[in-house]
Amino acid sequence: MQAPDPTAVVNPQKERKGLSRVWHATGYSVAGLRAGWGEIAFRQEVLAAMVLLPLSFWLGSNWIETALLAGSVIALMVVELLNTAVETAIDRVGPEWHDLSKRAKDMGSAAVLLSLIFCACVWLAALYQHLA
Repeated sequence: MQAPDPTAVVNPQKERKGLSRVWHATGYSVAGLRAGWGEIAFRQEVLAAMVLLPLSFWLGSNWIETALLAGSVIALMVVELLNTAVETAIDRVGPEWHDLSKRAKDMGSAAVLLSLIFCACVWLAALYQHLA
């Protein structure tokens, strides 16, 4: 058996520089968004964001409030994508039940829950201030 070549490039992305690297990284990010679209929770969050992001410009009385309202929605979607990434990586390792796999998936789910609670609290506080 032949030893692997230590000079061989394992990941061509690591060798790219400048605009080529940015171009390819953007393609990978778009592929990640497409993969996320396959998750119903992410689709629901995107649909909510289509309403909430424009609404944040109306509801926010200054740029800080607008950024907090919009940022809480974007953060929720980011955490959802990271949770999906964790679940996908664990599922790739193997379908059998394992306590550590369950633990990692539960923590990802908890992160989504906390992000959802944060987002809801920000929006409820802004609505209360606006309507009161």
